[in-house]
Amino acid sequence: MTRTQQLLADDPLWLILLKVVALFAIGVVLTLFMINLERKVVGRMQQRPGPNRVGPGGWLQSLADGLKLAFKEDIMPLMADKRVFFIAPVISTIPAFVAFSVLPFGGEVSIFGEPTVLQLVDLPVGVLVVLACSSIGVYGIVLGGWASGSPYPLLAALRSAAQVISYEIALGLSIVGVILYAGSLSTADIVASQASGWYLLLLAPSFVVFVISMVGETNRAPFDLPEAESELVGGFHTEYSSLKFALFFLAEYVNMVTVSAMATTLFLGGGMWPWPLSFLNSSGWLQFLAFLIKTFVFLFVFIWLRGTLPRLRYDQFMRLGWKVLVPGSLLWILAIFAIRTWRTSGGQVSALLIGLGIALAVVLLVAFLVPDRKVEGPAMVEPASDYPVPPLDLVVPSPPRHKLRPRRVETTAAAEPTPALSGKETE
Repeated sequence: MTRTQQLLADDPLWLILLKVVALFAIGVVLTLFMINLERKVVGRMQQRPGPNRVGPGGWLQSLADGLKLAFKEDIMPLMADKRVFFIAPVISTIPAFVAFSVLPFGGEVSIFGEPTVLQLVDLPVGVLVVLACSSIGVYGIVLGGWASGSPYPLLAALRSAAQVISYEIALGLSIVGVILYAGSLSTADIVASQASGWYLLLLAPSFVVFVISMVGETNRAPFDLPEAESELVGGFHTEYSSLKFALFFLAEYVNMVTVSAMATTLFLGGGMWPWPLSFLNSSGWLQFLAFLIKTFVFLFVFIWLRGTLPRLRYDQFMRLGWKVLVPGSLLWILAIFAIRTWRTSGGQVSALLIGLGIALAVVLLVAFLVPDRKVEGPAMVEPASDYPVPPLDLVVPSPPRHKLRPRRVETTAAAEPTPALSGKETE
């Protein structure tokens, strides 16, 4: 057992409960802070003040909004599946908090005289736990959209299902390089393996793919297609109100904090300070401060992207995931394997391995990176003036072939004999 696992195994029950309460409090407080920070930063980008009324500097506006939501009327549509409609926000929220349990927030500290680590558990498959929690949370969105009994939430649920399939693959592939160099799936071991250098510099392509994928995984702009206000009113939570809506909101921002903390753990050395300030790593609480600073950098990137980039079209969104991120990650993993094989074999790599790698790279390039062939249509004819004219390819629909009622009337009239006219009518 490592030093971290030994300390966590000796934690008394009261310390474990204290850590659980602290993790829940961190998630809720960071959600309130992030909502207000996002409104202020986006307001600054748009040259307006943002919230500035409730509390000092307007920083209690999110707390007031949360209390207001608790007293709102809880509305449930008549066509909704009541049980699934109720449980969907819970399914979306719980995995977001569970993912916090494996994140190393800092080093060794002493809490009320008990030596421990700022981490709840250190599992041998901690990275897979975070990926599983992020995947399970999407089930809450899908079930909430399906159970609402409304077309807009249903469309958003279908988009979320396609989105998690597309970007979960790229997110998992971006972590493969980190696992190969760290030699472990434990988050604490990954942080310890970066003592000599962050993986941000060593695995820069993996870092870029992870950052793009985590934005798509959390349904944030410019990948917020399940919540597209201009298309789907509000997306999967259109029919939700009161505390159920608050739970969906809480899950979204907690997921943002989770993936930001995961990016800090995998690529920025966790709570380790960089070289000029490396002497601060002797204190576990100062490592916790460094972890928060790095996490807030990623959270600011989330807000920055929302305030600057427009929403992608659905075809652009899918093309980016399947034709850029996934094949790019596969090529990068192939390059990592080739480099590590070259180093371990002392520079004597068999020609067969090199040939197979080159062939696979060519196949991936041809299959994914070559743009689609454009189908050329008929040449456009420009009108001679600005007078509005109908489209040139307008086709007038042909009348229906069968007119049953008129034909029956004509047949009946033709079958009846014409009455003889009298002399007066003839005159």
